[in-house]
Amino acid sequence: MRTDETTEMFAPHPNLSDDVNRKIVQSEVEGGVFLSNLRPRTVLQIQTCHHCYTAVLLRDNLMLLWGHPEICPRPVTVAISGSTWGGTMLKTRFLGRGMRLEFHHPSYRTPIVTSPIREIVERVQTLVGPSLAHASI
Repeated sequence: MRTDETTEMFAPHPNLSDDVNRKIVQSEVEGGVFLSNLRPRTVLQIQTCHHCYTAVLLRDNLMLLWGHPEICPRPVTVAISGSTWGGTMLKTRFLGRGMRLEFHHPSYRTPIVTSPIREIVERVQTLVGPSLAHASI
C-alpha cells in the first residue's frame, strides 16, 4: 500500500522555519498513511505510546474509532483531522508515526490529541476463516 501521495520527497520551503521543515521531512522518514489512499472499510490498528486504537474508515475523514478506555471504549464515529507534532501545525488527513493523531469526537467540544503514534498496521481480512492477517503500512 502506498503511504504517500507523491513519489517525490519534500523540499524545504524557504518561508517555513528550519524546525517545521525538519518535522515535515521527519514525517516522511517515519512514514504513515494518507486517508485518501485508503478504501472504505479499511481497518487500521494505531498504536500510540499509551493506547492501541482500532479505526475503520467509513468515508473521507470519517472513521469508527475505539481503544481508549474513557474517550472511546466502544466504536464511535469521529472526524480525523490528521496528525500533529503537538503544536498548532497539522498534516491534514494523514496518520504519521511519531506524530499525534488529532480527531473530533461528537461528545467533546475541542479536538482530541493522542500521545505519539508508534505504529500503524492495516488489518486485512483473510479468505480462510475468521482470523485476521496483518501487514504494516
